[in-house]
Amino acid sequence: MTDLFQEPKDATPLEPQEREGLLQSWITHRNDLNEAEQENIVKGAAWVRGRRRMPVDRMLTEDFMRTLHRRMFGEVWQWAGNFRATERNIGIQAYRISVELAALLADVGYWIEHETFAADEIAIRFHHRLVAIHSFPNGNGRHARLAADLLVEKLNEEPFSWGSGSLGDVGELRMRYIAALRSADSHDIGPLLEFARS
Repeated sequence: MTDLFQEPKDATPLEPQEREGLLQSWITHRNDLNEAEQENIVKGAAWVRGRRRMPVDRMLTEDFMRTLHRRMFGEVWQWAGNFRATERNIGIQAYRISVELAALLADVGYWIEHETFAADEIAIRFHHRLVAIHSFPNGNGRHARLAADLLVEKLNEEPFSWGSGSLGDVGELRMRYIAALRSADSHDIGPLLEFARS
């Protein structure tokens, strides 16, 4: 895939005004964009893992979710950390993002406090709903996977393996991940739980 803005068919396409938010002029091909985003994500993950002592209730805030996205994509995209303002092929209506995200974060806090589910299931349900809300113009799956890893670590479990490969590549692994998300959309969380630890 060499076209800079060509996405896999199940990915979130960028709107023309969002494409203008590209910060690095050297990025001219899709491989360049993938490389720049991956480098930024590594830096974002290192930043957040340097805050191991942050309590889980601080993590479960809109501010933290925005900051995490900004740290993951802010060297590549001007709009990193800002909620999307347009409708997409996936996700809720843009005007509902803040309300739905607040409800999700409150639910996760309740699940943890009342031990509603095991740690893995709490983190995977969190991941699934973050993806379903689709708060940002792009990077939602990667953001949700890192957020779920951080949460499960806060709950004293190992981070997920997510199929032990790259989910950005079009192929069998990504198809399994998308199928597991769709099962969760139909209230069957089992395949996503299994995939996350595969």
